[in-house]
Amino acid sequence: MPINFKKLPPFFTSTTETSREFTRAIKDGMIRKVGPSLYTNNIADDISHLVRQHWPIIIGLIMPGCVVSHRTAFESRISPAGKVYVTGEYPRSIPLPGVTFVQMKGPGASDLDMRFMSVHMSSRPRMILENLTPSRVKRDEESKNVTAAELEHRLTDILNKEKEPGINLLRDQAREVSKALGYEKEFAKLDAIIGALLGTRKATLTDGEAKAHQQGVPFDAIALTRVEALRAALARETFPFMPTKAGSGSSFYNAGFFDAYFSNYIEGTQFEVDEARNIVDTGLVPLTRPSDGHDIIGTYRVVSNSDDMRRVPRTPEEFVEILAARHSEIMAGRPEKRPGQFKVEVNFAGSTKFVEPELVRGTLMQGFGLFTALEHPFAKALLIMFLVAETHPFDDGNGRTARAMMNSELVSAQQTRIIIPSVFRNEYVSSLKRITNHLQPESFIRVMSYAQTFAHSIDFSEYTLAKVRMAECNAFEDPADDKRLLIYQHQ
Repeated sequence: MPINFKKLPPFFTSTTETSREFTRAIKDGMIRKVGPSLYTNNIADDISHLVRQHWPIIIGLIMPGCVVSHRTAFESRISPAGKVYVTGEYPRSIPLPGVTFVQMKGPGASDLDMRFMSVHMSSRPRMILENLTPSRVKRDEESKNVTAAELEHRLTDILNKEKEPGINLLRDQAREVSKALGYEKEFAKLDAIIGALLGTRKATLTDGEAKAHQQGVPFDAIALTRVEALRAALARETFPFMPTKAGSGSSFYNAGFFDAYFSNYIEGTQFEVDEARNIVDTGLVPLTRPSDGHDIIGTYRVVSNSDDMRRVPRTPEEFVEILAARHSEIMAGRPEKRPGQFKVEVNFAGSTKFVEPELVRGTLMQGFGLFTALEHPFAKALLIMFLVAETHPFDDGNGRTARAMMNSELVSAQQTRIIIPSVFRNEYVSSLKRITNHLQPESFIRVMSYAQTFAHSIDFSEYTLAKVRMAECNAFEDPADDKRLLIYQHQ
């Protein structure tokens, strides 16, 4: 019975019995030959693209019984040089359009190795050990192994996400795999790396994040990628200097009040503006809302403290110290939130997961290095605010503390502070999410620039006058009412 080639899978092999029929099908344009005994019934699409797209299927046809291993198991993709590395009974190489399949001699599948299409994929402990095997390659040739830094980075990621029990389980599994497959020397290397990450062994590490673990200040590399995206965007732009008109006296304190008032509104602590002003002036909090009242007072004490707001960090250690001190003051009325102390449990905002507790200090300190790479006060203010917000180092009060750090940079440089009015809340929050979720900082920079321009347009010398003019700009409107924040136009 003739073969119906249209009903065959995208790739298939021939046998001695079917070779003549395959030859006729090629002449008739029904199939194409891809490699030794390998064919496809797709005669229209680019053959290299097809091979790369279907390599997991092809490998089972041309290398049955092999184990996908080394860097291919580590990266779960075709290598940069267009190779797929496997382990089998003997060494060989099969070049196909778009991909070269490289088989190295080694042990077959073990109980821990996973089924992968019609072959096997190295288990995690085996894959780690394989990438620690000697790799003898000529200059400019690709290694079957990933780099030492990449391997250390993966182990660091396992430690960050699965903690010590996870990394120790991996070590225990690798110890057993090494005995079964003859990777004892590779296990000794792995044991040294894990010991260095846990601080129990001395070893020379290559990856920056791994080194940070070794030094006791691990950090969240993904969070810092977002901070770096903002730093790069800020470094590319030129910003005007916007000297403050509220640098001292009543203007400074009134600007500080509205800063505190709106900063709390963003977090859901809402009062009528005159009620909030009375709380600040008298120090008396509403009996029905004592914690909310203390939030207003605590935030105001920080952002209206002329001396403290002119204090900016010069070192990573000083940054952490100032940050904790300001948080302690802001959250003084909520002792259950552990004012001034870093979180002990991971926190979330919707589906956004913030930095793990044990990575907070290191993330802040590493991020401070990105902060110091900027010069303009506006750029530094935005960077330090986003770093704190993205790290979310405390149980609560992170946004208020982040904005206090931001405005401290501006106050110390005698620049106009940034105030986010109620009506502008959605724009502010959305712009932050665009960095976190999409690495797009441009809208955040525009939003914050507009907010600073708004604050610069207001005369804060007299409370009632400032309140009236802000109201004329829709500042106190509910963000759900579809009104736009205006810039006050002086007559």
